[in-house]
Amino acid sequence: MERLDQKLVTVFGGSGFVGTQVVQALARAGHRVRVAVRRPDLAGHTKTLGDVGQILPIQANLRNMPSIERAVAGADIVINLVGIGIEGGAQRFSTINESGAGSVARAARAAGVTTLVHMSALGADTTTVSAYAQSKLAGEAAVFSAFPEAVVIRPSILFGQDDTFFNRMGMIARMLPFMPVISGDSKFQPAYVGDVAEAFARAAAGKVKTGRIYEIGGPDVETHRALLERVLREADRKRPMLDLSPGLAKLLILPISILPNPLLTADQVDLLGCDNVVSELAIREKRTLAAFDVVPTSMDSILPSYMWRFRKHGQFDRQAPYGSAV
Repeated sequence: MERLDQKLVTVFGGSGFVGTQVVQALARAGHRVRVAVRRPDLAGHTKTLGDVGQILPIQANLRNMPSIERAVAGADIVINLVGIGIEGGAQRFSTINESGAGSVARAARAAGVTTLVHMSALGADTTTVSAYAQSKLAGEAAVFSAFPEAVVIRPSILFGQDDTFFNRMGMIARMLPFMPVISGDSKFQPAYVGDVAEAFARAAAGKVKTGRIYEIGGPDVETHRALLERVLREADRKRPMLDLSPGLAKLLILPISILPNPLLTADQVDLLGCDNVVSELAIREKRTLAAFDVVPTSMDSILPSYMWRFRKHGQFDRQAPYGSAV
C-alpha cells in the first residue's frame, strides 16, 4: 500500500487476529497507531509491527465510555474491530456488538474524528435466527446513527494463520473419528484476513465512498460440506461425514457449551444453517473487495501454509499426497 500523510489512528481490538493485520497495514502506510485493548500488557507484540514508537497499546473497554473517549482523543481515524461471537460473563452481544459499537461512534464524533471504519459481519442483514447476527446488525444501526458517514465492512468467515474456523475444524478432524456436518448445503465465501486488513487500511485512507456498507468475500463459494472436505484434504485425514440435524447438534454440544471457549455454540449452529456469501446487490453496486482495488486471495494459496499442523506427523507430512489413510 502506498505511504500516506502520517495520521493518528486508534484501532479498537488491534491485538487480535484481524487487528494485528490491520495495524501492520496502517504502519506500512506511515500512520501512528494506538492499539486500544482491554489488556495492553498482553498487546506488546503489536509494537513489533511498525517502527520504534509508531505503535502504542493503550487501555480501553467498550463497556466503559471514559476509556473509549481517552482512546479516541486527538485521533484522526478510528477503526473498531471489536466483536464477540461467544457470550461470557459481562461480555454480552448487546453490550459489545451493539452498545459498544455505538459508544465508539459517539466518542469518535465528539472527538472530531474525520474517518470511522467499523467491522460487522457478512449476513448480518439476512440472518434472523442468530442472536450474534442480530447484534451485529443493531451495531451497524448504532454506528450510522452517531456517525452517518462511517464505513462499515462485513467480512465473511476468515482464513489465515490464526483463524478460528479452519483451525477449529482441523482440530475436530484430528480429535474425532468422524467429521460432523451441520447444514452441509449452506454456502460460504471465506475471505483471506490479509485482504480484509488491506480493505480496512484503504477505507481509513479515504479510498472508498463513506456512509456505505461493503461486503467482503473471497474468490470461492463453497458449501459447508465442501469446506469440511477441504479441511480433511489439508489435514491428510480420512474421516466419514456424519450428518447432524441442528437440533441434535445443539443437544450434543450442550455439555461443552459451558466451557470458557467452546468449540461450537447453539447460536453458531444456527449460523451454519444460513448462507454467508456476498449479495448480488453489493456486487452490482461494487460494494465488494473490488471497491478497494484488492484482488481476493484463494484458499488454495493460503491454507496449505498452516493446515499441515493437523496432519498425523505435522510438518513432516507436508509432502504427503492427499488422500492417504491416517
